Amino acid sequence: MTLSIQNISKTYPNQTKALNAIELEINTGMFGLLGPNGAGKSSLMRTIATLQFPDTGNILFEGKDIFEHKHWFRSCLGYLPQEFGVYKGESADSLLNYFALLKGIASKKDRRKAIDHVLSVTNLLDARKKKVSNYSGGMLRRFGIAQLLLTDTKLIIVDEPTAGLDPEERIRFLNILRKISQDKVVIFSTHLVEDVKHLCNEMAIINNGKLMSSISPSKAIESLNGKIWEVDEIDTDEDHSSIKLSDAYDENNQLISRIFSEKPLSENCKMVKPKLEDYYFLTLKQQS
Repeated sequence: MTLSIQNISKTYPNQTKALNAIELEINTGMFGLLGPNGAGKSSLMRTIATLQFPDTGNILFEGKDIFEHKHWFRSCLGYLPQEFGVYKGESADSLLNYFALLKGIASKKDRRKAIDHVLSVTNLLDARKKKVSNYSGGMLRRFGIAQLLLTDTKLIIVDEPTAGLDPEERIRFLNILRKISQDKVVIFSTHLVEDVKHLCNEMAIINNGKLMSSISPSKAIESLNGKIWEVDEIDTDEDHSSIKLSDAYDENNQLISRIFSEKPLSENCKMVKPKLEDYYFLTLKQQS
């Protein structure tokens, strides 16, 4: 399965250029969409979900224009925004039964089979009778995935799904996404670079509505081999071939800078193994 995004642009009435000529090919598996807050990630997600029309361009899924075949496409689509509402006074079981009816699963036996399956996949079987109002943030996100999976969803969009989750819930949620992406297209929008590194075979970086890079995480890291250095003090302004990527304090409370450079800038430069975070910061700073 392939989602083809072709020259998509979108300007809002306040003249904000949210998307600028975005071109992407997204195939089966996990695809990470990285960018800072306000970069255009949510605008792209809403456009793919057919919640807004682009000013220019086309989006094809399995060769069909999603705006010309909106009803068919929405039957293939599952969209989980960062914030979503449910009837929290109901149990997961009763809500999923209601959603299954809305999705056209008429048989009570078929609904029960589908509900049992999605609760198992999302690790919510033991909480099926519990009111959703008593769910933790992570459980609510997993419930959101459960209702998407009631029917044969081929494309799933999740927008900043791990925001606000504690480490245990974050890992549990990411493992669920990894599992369901084996036979689906899953677009995972986030500003957390480490989530993309561990989950996605391909990724894109967006900033200011523009596509900055489209690459696999492994190739992104490989491209920086021998070019990332750590140093305790450096003035990159004096050497335009170097770019400071980030600062962090070490165990001795010493401020250490990570820099991109083709060569060491001083004797106290130490070559280090590159990280996906380095590629992300470099891409944003080179294009700023």
